[in-house]
Amino acid sequence: MYRSMGRLLACVAAMGLMAASGAHRAAAQSKDAAVPLPPVVVEQSAPSAPAKPSKKKSAKKAAQPATIGAAPAAPVTTSSAPAGVAAARSGSLTVPNTAEARAELEQTPGGVELVPGSAYQGSTPAATIKDALDYVPGVFVQPKWGDDTRLSIRGSGLSRNFHLRGLQLYMDGIPINTADGFGDFQEIDPTAYRYIEVYKGANALRFGANSLGGAINFVMPTGYDADAFGARLDVGSFGFHKLAASSGGVAGPADYFITGTWQEADGFRDHSWGESVRGAMNVGYRLSEDAETRFYLNANWVRQRIPGAVRKSVALADPETAAAINVANDYQRNIDTVRFANKTAVRLAPGTLLEVGAFGVDRHLMHPIFRWLDYRYDDYGGFARLNNEQRIAGHRNRLIVGANVHNGTVDAKQYANSANAQRGALLSAVEDDSSNVSLYAENSFYFLRDVALVAGTQYLHATREQAVNYTSVGDVNGKSEFDLWSPKVGLLWDVDPTWQVFANVSRSAEIPSFGENTAGTPFNARAQRAATYEIGTRGARPNYTWDVSLYRAEIDDELQCITVVFSTCSVTNADSTVHQGIEAGLGAALLQSLFAAGRTPDKLWLNAAYTFSDFHFDDDALWGDNELPGAPRHFIRTELLYKHPSGVYAGPNIEWAPQAYFVDNANTLKTAAYAIWGMKLGFDDGGPITAYIEGRNLSDEAYIASASIAGDLKGVDTAVFEPGNGRAVYAGVQVHW
Repeated sequence: MYRSMGRLLACVAAMGLMAASGAHRAAAQSKDAAVPLPPVVVEQSAPSAPAKPSKKKSAKKAAQPATIGAAPAAPVTTSSAPAGVAAARSGSLTVPNTAEARAELEQTPGGVELVPGSAYQGSTPAATIKDALDYVPGVFVQPKWGDDTRLSIRGSGLSRNFHLRGLQLYMDGIPINTADGFGDFQEIDPTAYRYIEVYKGANALRFGANSLGGAINFVMPTGYDADAFGARLDVGSFGFHKLAASSGGVAGPADYFITGTWQEADGFRDHSWGESVRGAMNVGYRLSEDAETRFYLNANWVRQRIPGAVRKSVALADPETAAAINVANDYQRNIDTVRFANKTAVRLAPGTLLEVGAFGVDRHLMHPIFRWLDYRYDDYGGFARLNNEQRIAGHRNRLIVGANVHNGTVDAKQYANSANAQRGALLSAVEDDSSNVSLYAENSFYFLRDVALVAGTQYLHATREQAVNYTSVGDVNGKSEFDLWSPKVGLLWDVDPTWQVFANVSRSAEIPSFGENTAGTPFNARAQRAATYEIGTRGARPNYTWDVSLYRAEIDDELQCITVVFSTCSVTNADSTVHQGIEAGLGAALLQSLFAAGRTPDKLWLNAAYTFSDFHFDDDALWGDNELPGAPRHFIRTELLYKHPSGVYAGPNIEWAPQAYFVDNANTLKTAAYAIWGMKLGFDDGGPITAYIEGRNLSDEAYIASASIAGDLKGVDTAVFEPGNGRAVYAGVQVHW
């Protein structure tokens, strides 16, 4: 069923596009226009009270390829924004366009980013979330194999050596994570999104995601900002090829967007072949001038072999090698999902918008590893959010209140795994049940014209319960229950319309997933709590942009790897730990008018993201003040692009981890420092055809991209290292109108 659904939706997306594009091309509204400055995506502002959706296309985007390699953070408007930003949406009432989303995001007094799809989709294969998030400071994202990735924000989930924890992922506000907090990456298709919102830490309050890492929301286009037809073809090293198609348009009160992607790769390493078929669509209907409902459907069919971690010596000398047991027992991670949701928005009054929605997710994980895991997930939930913007005694005021429900069950069966992934005898059968109810409120009061006091809180009630139906491996029944408050307070100063300064103090909480609850001492893990202090600034000038945050998180009961079991770790609570660091993004025109002058001169543009991470135990009884393992202390990603007004761009890029980092709490074993470089050449003049060629790791450096962590490896070279890809070249072309 799952495979058929995934392939069916993708086929519908591929076959229905030509007919749909012809029928609605004249009615579809074009993408919002972009200004020539490379890192700033300034889109058409929203009218205060749009009438019926326009059927006429707006002007094409500017000729300059404005967002190739763009720094993701650049304010559009701050103090000059009209009251009622959320309720003043143009086009779709349920989904803001990129400029509207940025304006809403920048009312947060903390670390938030918006990455437009145009920043990476036309100049990379757009195959993994690293392609999309590479230049977001504070985000450590390193693919291990296929789509699997080491993803951490501010040190979140570093003890999770597989899948994801400590960070909530969403598609159009619909959870990708399961109800217990477990997450995965295979369902994410970077090709499909108009923009990506990154909320760091407790700044993700609106999603009920108040963990250390925060939340990332991947947002599709609607018919109002999609091309009538689009297609792309990408090919590259290690047998990579990808084909995608999409269409969107508006017909009277209805609009739609549909996309489908097929991707396959042999992989750099042995036993890392993968194939995926993904499809997604949304259909909106304008019930009236002040009400709109939208339906979402997403399906994925993913098949992936797992090469596994190897010793450091192997990773650096023979990085293509796979772990022997992974090959012998044919380790795999295969996922089928179908996700359905509805979101309805009603403008109750000027400046007041009510949003309600519900979702259901059917996921099947087929995962032959040290055991043959057969997990069926059934997640469901809903949300309500009220955004009210008005004046109180002559002062601007913005109030957000909301509620989220996310429940789910997992029918988890484990079998013996043997040669060639043959499923053997049943070892355990358990049913995991999770429930989460969160209530939140946040108010921003501008006590001065350009300075807001922002205060909010979130209450979370959650339960985790496991019922054992059969076990031969020691599974136990258990239940955990949590009631947690997470307040926050901050200041937001709009220094001018394109410059903000912010500060906040917040509490965050992270509830153990079943991966933590059932390992070590079952169901005794406590919630991880943190107090985070943050200060920063973001802004833009005609020839440079910046985004800088400094933070310190003082954590109690951090969920941390202590011992190693089956090459993974048993997670329990540490005592006190500290995560602190600097997140700095910079974009700057170093030179202009080298060969082309005038209103749109050529530019030599620098784009850089620097992350400093100081994560350590704080007088721990066992580990003292040792460094926390799992992430580099310094991580730099930078790109220098020459951009010509004709649309041609070219330049080198560098990824640099100047210091090795530890992979165990005892600080006895490290990775290796590395620096890799690449080149990019492309064309994007704002017209219907774009193209690129990109070379990665052109020096063919053997390096360690990621590593699993452990308690004490005693300095012994252990199989916990994931080699990075060798030299690779990719090329792609896109057509859209």
